[in-house]
Amino acid sequence: MSPAPDERDRIRAAMDRILQGTAQHSTGALTIVALAQEAGVPRNALTQRHLDLKNDFYTQVTARGQTPHSEIRLRQQIVKLKELRAKDATELAQLRTDVEHLVRAVNQLTAHNRQLLHALSQPTSPVRALLTQPHPDSSH
Repeated sequence: MSPAPDERDRIRAAMDRILQGTAQHSTGALTIVALAQEAGVPRNALTQRHLDLKNDFYTQVTARGQTPHSEIRLRQQIVKLKELRAKDATELAQLRTDVEHLVRAVNQLTAHNRQLLHALSQPTSPVRALLTQPHPDSSH
């Protein structure tokens, strides 16, 4: 499908309206999607056929000291991701500490269990095995 003969003119006019804050057919966001909508052309007209106009649009946005909405969204997402990463790092450090404490506790209980089993195996041991009764909740 070939582009409409006035497509470039419509894109330029849409750029002017968006950059002047007078968008009529879009949100006026400083994005290629809004520009395409404002010009009444498919987005790929800017991303494939008229790359020079797309680049010109972003150049004008930057020259005016404005930040494109897509960049603002990406920067906000970066901040959120950095916060999540810091939170995950804190949680991971706590989990590593917890694992170290649990390993120590298991080692101490294992050593204590060995001592009790050794004492139980001695004929004159004061340690006696208790008879265990099934737990009322067990299905034995």
